[in-house]
Amino acid sequence: MRYCGAVHELFIGLGVKLAEGLGVKSGNIRFENWPSRCRMNKYHFTPETVGSPGVRTHTDSGFLTIIQDDDVVGGLEVMKNSGEFIAVDPLPGTLFVNLGDMATVWSNRRFCNVKHRVQCKEAKIRFSIASFLSGPREAVEPPPELVDDEHPRVYVATTYEEYRNLRFLMKLQAGETLALLCTSSSDK
Repeated sequence: MRYCGAVHELFIGLGVKLAEGLGVKSGNIRFENWPSRCRMNKYHFTPETVGSPGVRTHTDSGFLTIIQDDDVVGGLEVMKNSGEFIAVDPLPGTLFVNLGDMATVWSNRRFCNVKHRVQCKEAKIRFSIASFLSGPREAVEPPPELVDDEHPRVYVATTYEEYRNLRFLMKLQAGETLALLCTSSSDK
């Protein structure tokens, strides 16, 4: 429980830094009440599963994800713009931070979600703790500083729950659901 509380505070700090980096005024930065959750993952990799996915390619639907990855057993991979996957090798004492779909909506596409997966590299048990900052209970939309003539609104406002439900209904897991939220003026 203390771990999740500490990670939530880290989420708030990271969110504020990201917003400030985009020039968002402090009065428009409100991450404190956004829900977060933690999940423990245990992968039972066997000789038969080597080379197969532990988790298929996807984006996270929330705003930010922090992963405390296994210090010994690798498998986490991120996709480059070219479509090639690169391994995120275990580095003891570090956390992996990743932007999700809600960050793309909130930032008016200035931030990009990250496609990633977990591959079975060796027949061992792999552990990780994934923590997610979802999005506010009210509609997610960019702060006024991120919408102007050069950067028209890209997505219609949506709540995190509406977005998750649409994603589930459409069976789209790798960020494709964002295209369904594009405004008529955006370039999709």
